[in-house]
Amino acid sequence: MSVFDVVAEPSRRQILDLLGKSERPVGELVDRLGLSQPAVSKHLRVLRDAGLVEVRGDAQRRLYSVRPEPLRAIYEWLAPYQRMWAASLDELERHLDAIPD
Repeated sequence: MSVFDVVAEPSRRQILDLLGKSERPVGELVDRLGLSQPAVSKHLRVLRDAGLVEVRGDAQRRLYSVRPEPLRAIYEWLAPYQRMWAASLDELERHLDAIPD
């Protein structure tokens, strides 16, 4: 499954958003997302298999965190669009600057 396929699922994107702020145990993700523990664990397994998250043991808990490297494919795919958006915003700024006060 490609990184694009994995992040296409909204709950997985929410998990990545939460893990992007700090590492978290499954229980906290369950509480924050309002999903069942099995559903969160299933999404974490898909994310882990795709290399997007990693897990480390901390006493009795397993803490999950984002691995940003695999997200580079998405970043690189978006780069041309970011340039397009930047050019459009520059054009809008020039237009607004030309409007008399």
